[in-house]
Amino acid sequence: MPAITGVDTRALVRHIRTAGAMRGGIFPAAMSEAQARERIAAEPPMAGLDLAREVTPAVMSEHGDGDGPRIAVIDTGIKGSIVRNLVARGARVELHPCTATAAELTANDPDAIFLANGPGDPGALGYVVDTVRELVGTRPVWGICLGHQLLCQAVGLETYKLPFGHRGGNHPVKDLRTGKIEITSQNHGFAVRGAGGVGISGRVETDEPVRWETDFGAAALTHVNLYDRTVEGLELLEVESATVQYHPEAGPGPNDALYQFDRFLEAVRAA
Repeated sequence: MPAITGVDTRALVRHIRTAGAMRGGIFPAAMSEAQARERIAAEPPMAGLDLAREVTPAVMSEHGDGDGPRIAVIDTGIKGSIVRNLVARGARVELHPCTATAAELTANDPDAIFLANGPGDPGALGYVVDTVRELVGTRPVWGICLGHQLLCQAVGLETYKLPFGHRGGNHPVKDLRTGKIEITSQNHGFAVRGAGGVGISGRVETDEPVRWETDFGAAALTHVNLYDRTVEGLELLEVESATVQYHPEAGPGPNDALYQFDRFLEAVRAA
């Protein structure tokens, strides 16, 4: 288990808050600074990095049984807890490689498409975005975390790297439709840059459900992060699709947003 000692972690936090997230490492005291810097410099930066291909399954697998909704998942690194939450609510879940085509994803006539969480830069996953564009409007599409970013790109929005990512289980997110604030679990380094009331910095400067036009009709901003005012969710108003940036489930918590799985499957059943 690596550990560090003799480091002023408060000074480190202040430095990162000013300079932004950066590559780093923990090395034996005997290693020279020059050697340590060489190793750090050899690590590729996160921007532009496609890690989904490294964690995606090689073949499709099925989870759950019965006659519940069939959900085709583009598995860019899905957490087991997300699969368990869907299956526990009666869904039959197909986990597909992230390189699957729209035809492969719809081969078993799924009731909905689910875009999973996962590592890396969403901007490097243009091939997934192209697939999602083929699917939006054909059946309900829902995205979580990286999936939120991919769906937003598919409808014409942009993503950008945060100066420091959202990490941990204590992020307050406001639902702009209800006014309710949920404590959420988050783990990502990129965000969506919206439009219409969302500044160039990516900050949402209003607590209103701002609307903007996308390639698939009108969309409404649904959630905002109260730490840094970034986009946390949107809903397409003319086709059955929605996203949240955070993780509705977390172990051991928080559990404020678990209802999102129920909302998703209710929308699927209604559609």
